[in-house]
Amino acid sequence: MNSFVLTVIGPDRPGLVDSLAETVAAHQGNWMESRMAHLGGKFAGILRVVVPDQHSEALLAALEALGTHGVSVHAEQDTVAEVHETYLPFTLELLGNDRPGIVREISHALAGRGVNVEEFRTECADAPMSGGQLFRATAQLRLPPDLVVDDLRHQLEQVAHDLMVDISLNEPD
Repeated sequence: MNSFVLTVIGPDRPGLVDSLAETVAAHQGNWMESRMAHLGGKFAGILRVVVPDQHSEALLAALEALGTHGVSVHAEQDTVAEVHETYLPFTLELLGNDRPGIVREISHALAGRGVNVEEFRTECADAPMSGGQLFRATAQLRLPPDLVVDDLRHQLEQVAHDLMVDISLNEPD
């Protein structure tokens, strides 16, 4: 069996996910996991599929052929490079007025401490009272076992103060 991670982008329209699922199933593939969303008039996603070795090349060719329908699919062989099991799961939540550089500052602080970002979701929404934009981020993290969590919290609090946002770092429930 081969495992592939696929990135997909195309015009948002009914049937796009169905055409992907049909293509995977037609090659005896199994849709394992995915994250997909409507973003700026496009439909974008990432998914992992597993397919028997003898069907891999045909599946990749069929996915590439979806380009004639405006759907771009890029496939990468899954290398199964997992973060060491001793890394500790944490959740980061951020909320504040939108401004350039928030993601850069937070990701820089995390990377500097060896923190692995497993999932990262962001959105902007109208602020109910001010008329501006609120930026919200949620991240699923894995912290190295030797990292002092209070030190990371302190660093993130400093970044939050500089950015004028609220940040929380918590162990998952």
